[in-house]
This record gives sequence, C-alpha cells and structure tokens, in this order.
Amino acid sequence: MDGHAEDEGRVYQSRGDQHISEHHHHYARGPEATGGPDSVRRPLVSRAPVVLRDRAEVLNRLRESVEPNRGGEVHVLHGMGGCGKTAVAWAFFQHATEEAGRVGLWVNAANRASLRAGMLAVAADRGAGDGELLAARGGFRPAADLVWHHLDRSAEPWLLVLDNADDPTILRDGHWLRTSPRGSVVVTTRRSATRWWPGAELQHIGVLPRDDAARVLCDLAPDSGTVEQAAEIADRLGRLPLALTLAGGFLAHQIIDPWTMDTYGRRLDEDRPVELIDRGADPLAEEDPRHLVGQTWQFTLDSFEARGLPEATALLRLLARLASEPLPLALLNGPEIGGVLPRARAETALRALLDHSLTELVDADVRCVHSHAVLLDSVIATTPPEHFAALDATAAALLNAAVPALPDAGPHDPRLRLLAPHVLTLLRHTRGQATADGALALATRLATALHRTGDYLSARETARAAVDLAEPTIGAHHRLVLAARSREGRSLFRLGRYPEAEALLNRVRADQERLFGPDDPDTLDSCHALQLVLGNLGRREEALALLRHTVAGREATLGAGHPLTLRSRASLLVLLSGPELAAPGSGALLSLPEECERHLGPGHIVTLGARHNHAWAMYLLGRHDSAEAEIGEVADEYRRRFGPDYPLALAARQLLARTRAALGDVGAGIELMADVTRRRESALGRGHPFTVASRDFLAALRDGGWHPPQPPG
Repeated sequence: MDGHAEDEGRVYQSRGDQHISEHHHHYARGPEATGGPDSVRRPLVSRAPVVLRDRAEVLNRLRESVEPNRGGEVHVLHGMGGCGKTAVAWAFFQHATEEAGRVGLWVNAANRASLRAGMLAVAADRGAGDGELLAARGGFRPAADLVWHHLDRSAEPWLLVLDNADDPTILRDGHWLRTSPRGSVVVTTRRSATRWWPGAELQHIGVLPRDDAARVLCDLAPDSGTVEQAAEIADRLGRLPLALTLAGGFLAHQIIDPWTMDTYGRRLDEDRPVELIDRGADPLAEEDPRHLVGQTWQFTLDSFEARGLPEATALLRLLARLASEPLPLALLNGPEIGGVLPRARAETALRALLDHSLTELVDADVRCVHSHAVLLDSVIATTPPEHFAALDATAAALLNAAVPALPDAGPHDPRLRLLAPHVLTLLRHTRGQATADGALALATRLATALHRTGDYLSARETARAAVDLAEPTIGAHHRLVLAARSREGRSLFRLGRYPEAEALLNRVRADQERLFGPDDPDTLDSCHALQLVLGNLGRREEALALLRHTVAGREATLGAGHPLTLRSRASLLVLLSGPELAAPGSGALLSLPEECERHLGPGHIVTLGARHNHAWAMYLLGRHDSAEAEIGEVADEYRRRFGPDYPLALAARQLLARTRAALGDVGAGIELMADVTRRRESALGRGHPFTVASRDFLAALRDGGWHPPQPPG
C-alpha cells in the first residue's frame, strides 16, 4: 500500500489489528498562539491614578509584606465596585517592583479564561517550558500545579496581583490561590465573606474621606474650582473614587464650553446623575463596564439572575427606592416585603448583596443596612419603570409598619430618626395626589413620633421637608399640608423659637379656620399649640382665651372624655392664676386627675400630665405638701419611663425643686435645680428659654432672692 502525506499529514500502514489514538491540538503559530495576555509584568488598568489619596494606612501594611525575607502572605482588598481596590493594588505594585525589588505579576481574574491564560503566562515568565505549557493547556497536566511549581522555585521574589476576582469559586475550584515563601499575593474583589478567603488578611477599601475626595477632583481638574467647591461635588458623588475620577476627567477635558465645579453640581441636580458621571469616560478607550458607574454593578446583578437568585436584584431595587442612609434591618423582616420578594428569601437575598459588597451592615445605634448613593442611582436608572409602582408600594408598606400608628410620649428611639430620610425619599418618588397624600400623612406621623420622644429638631426638619416635597403636587392649602406645617410650628416652640412658631401657627390656624371651620379638629390642634407659645411669651390673656375656645370646641366635637379634650383642660391648670383656681366653681378642674384616670387609666400620658399640672395648681394655692407629694410621684414615673433627660422629666423635677424649697429645704431645691440646669444646657443649649429660666431660678435660690408665691386670700 502506497501513501503520501504533505505538511503535517500522517500516513499509517499496518498488518493485523492495530488501535491508534491521536490527540490534535490546533493553535496558531507566533506570540498569539497561547491566547494569553500580552503582558503580566504591567498592571492591566485602563487609567492609572494621577495621585492616590488617603490609602496610606493600607499601603503601609501592604508594603511590609514585600520587605526582605517576607513571603507566604495573601492580602484581600475587598469593597464595592468603584471604590478604588485596583488603584490601591496598582500603587502597591509600583512600590514592589520599583522600590522593593520584586518581580511584579498581574493577572485579570474576572473569569476562568482570563485567569487561566494569565496564570499560565505567569508560569512562562517564571521559567516553564513550551512542552509543560502545552501539556497544561491541553489538559494533560494540572495547570495550577504547574504555575505554583514555578512560583515556588522562582529565583527572584515576586508579587502576584489577582485583580477583579469577584467570583471566588473560579479560584477555589482550580486551586489557583495558594501561598509561597517566595512571594506575596494581593487579591481585589467585591466578595467580602471571610469564608472565601481562609488564611488571608482582609482589608476593606471604602469611599474616601471628604478632604481627600475633594483633592482627587482638584488633582484631575485643577482649574475648575476651589477645594471647597470640589468637596461639595465629592459629597454629591458619595466620595466614590470611580465617580470622582470620571467627574474629574469630564471637567478636565471640556474644550468648547468648559464647566466649573459649580456648573457640574447644578447639572447633577438637573440631569440623570449616573449618565452625567459616565460622560467622563475616555470615548476612545475600549469599553469596560467596570469603568462606568452606570454599568459596573450590572454584571453582578446579571450573575444573580443566572444563578437563580432574582430576589437579590429585587431587594437591591427596593433599597434603591429608599434613601442612601442607614436603614434598620428590622424593616426587611416584615411581611410587607412580600410585595417584591418572598419574605422567606429576604435573608438569602441580603446575604448575597452583602457578599458582593453591594451593601454593608452598619451600627447606627441599631443594626442597619447601608448602600451607596451612586450605586442606588445606577440601579434606579436600569430598573424597568413598570416595576416602580410595586417597589414604591412595598417601601411605603414597610415604612408605614415601622412608624407608630398612634405616636405617644416615650424615650429616645434611634430608629425613628433613621426612618426620616427614607420616608422623605419615598415622598420624593411619589407621582400623583393619591400616593403623595399617603406619603405626606406618613411623614407627619413620623414627625409627631419624633416630637413626642423629645427629638424636636428632627421632627421640625422632617415636617418642613415633607411639606416642601408634597406641596407642589397637592397644593399649599391641602389639609395634610396644613397639618404638617402645624406640626412644624409645635417643634419650633419646643426648640425655643417662639416668634417663628407664633407666626407659623397663626398663619396655619387662619387657613384652617377659613377652609375647615373654627371647631374642626385640625384647627383646634393648631389653637392648642398656639396657646402654648402665647403663654410662654407672657401673653397670658390671649393664651387663656384661645385655650378656652379649644376646650369648648374639643368638648363639642370629640367629647368630654377624649384624650385631646382632657389634655386641653389640664392646660388650664397652668394658665389660671392662684385666685382663679381658688374661685368658686373650679372644683371640677381641680378634680381633673381623677377624671382622666377614670377615662384613660392611671398610666396614660394625659393622666400623668394632668397630675403634673395639678401639682402646679396646688403649689400656687399654697398647698406645698400636697404639691410635693404629687409631683414627686410624677417625676419618678417620668424618669422611670422616659429617662432623666426627657423634657417632661426635667419640668417635673424643676417643680419638685420649687415645692421642696417652699417647704424650707432650699438645699434640696438647689441640688435638684443644678442637675436640671446642667441637663437642659446639654440638651437644649444655654440660650434656650427653658434653660435660661432654670438658670435664673437656680441663681435666685442660691442668693436667697426667691420666695414662693403667696397663696390666694
């Protein structure tokens, strides 16, 4: 049998039974034959940092690992996309190769193909022969073993960077991540769970401090504005290094119509922030989603879908409808979350987001979850608009369940203040009057709850911001808008801003009376608040007339036994003078605590308030023993229930100081008033009217110039 073969052909000739097996490995000739990277000696980064800001502490720790005779260490730099992990690795790589005498090796570990090709290129760099590499590529020799065989025997110490290792299973399944006495390894990843990195030293890379973030913008665009203007832009960008780099690049390369930083800030308000930020990318560079804030997180969301975990994407979209502020974790455990994902899957979804650095756990007096603003903006930009209604309805239901249905006096609750930015963000997202009505009612209820825990500043800010957001949609004279403004006025009073409170409550009351009538419950609420302001301004007669109108209106519309009616009646005990309290016919008013207890119970806050005011009446009437006994019990109950710094507790202790001094124990009065004054200065400030009154009374006790009021008759 004759045969002919050309080039790489084969001719086989045999007699008898022969079994021939051939393995063909087809690859091109030349440098591209391996399909590997062009270099592993240079970092594969699209844009090296002009100046690396802030990262001195972590870089110092990394530099120690490449000192002489050091090796066998693995450092994992983890954090959310765009936070600058690769930039830190790049800076460390430059130090290791230029100053520490290390061979630098850089591998893109974003996927199996690039990791495998890069690591085999590392093996080639460290001396692997063509035959060894060919066998590893063909599957005849374990590739990872080959790489680490040559790394372990490297004549020179080295630094190996595994960049973008966001899928640790790729490293684990191939046993690509190991240690060696001849070098150190740095991994950059979004995966923060320690289970992926046994034996490694983990280092979180977060956003930049404000000053350093501002300097990044000034480094990139030095002629666009001042450091303070840059700091304001940096705050708007959440101090995320990727966003700062893109913004600085945009500002630096405007030729036809250069922008200032102020212009950029205004456009962030007017345009879609994510689209504006991404305009800073190099238009001629190869497109890479990791280098755009609008896309850098999308491939992670795509991986959730591919791995059968759509709940993680749904949860992130839900968080994006709320604020980029700490959100109490308890909210995510409510049945209301079922509007967008099964409640039983919320835990798994949250773990996935945490593991991929798409959110983080923070301690803000309560356990919270916190997501970056730019990330949430980019998620909103890619969320199908048809999902917004369900997401907003679910967010509203979760917040509605978290805010007390009937806010009552109570101790400081850190959860309430944490809810405020989320409620306001929900209101900002609402479209149409019906949804705005519900969101504004929720915001006003939250402001009421904050007020009744003594957090008057947060209450005022929440009510005012809610009105500003809702008024363009539902109108300035909507009942809910006026109720929120009335709530703001109450908080202004408690903050000691009496003229502002009077002006606002007068205006609101006039509008309510004109629109709803003088005896409408909302109008009477504003009347009750206004009389408090007038009484503290020394305008007793005006306050008393308004309070009597309020009592009569509430009795007519709500009934004599309603808590609001009883509260207004109890306020008469404070405004009436001693002779008025002693006049015939005041017996019903002086028996008000018993009436409150009969209608509401002994522990109700209105009953306690009536007893407090009744003790004041007894003090004015000269019945100091009765007043001291009653206010002592009330003060102890306030302190037990609300804590020593609660405003009602301090007011009760101030009255207790008066009664004890009136009974002749001036020393006890001074001791009590010194404590009250110190606490009020700490909580309210030295200039607050309540603080000034306490300080003046304390001074009068100390210099002997104070005398109790004379009993009537």
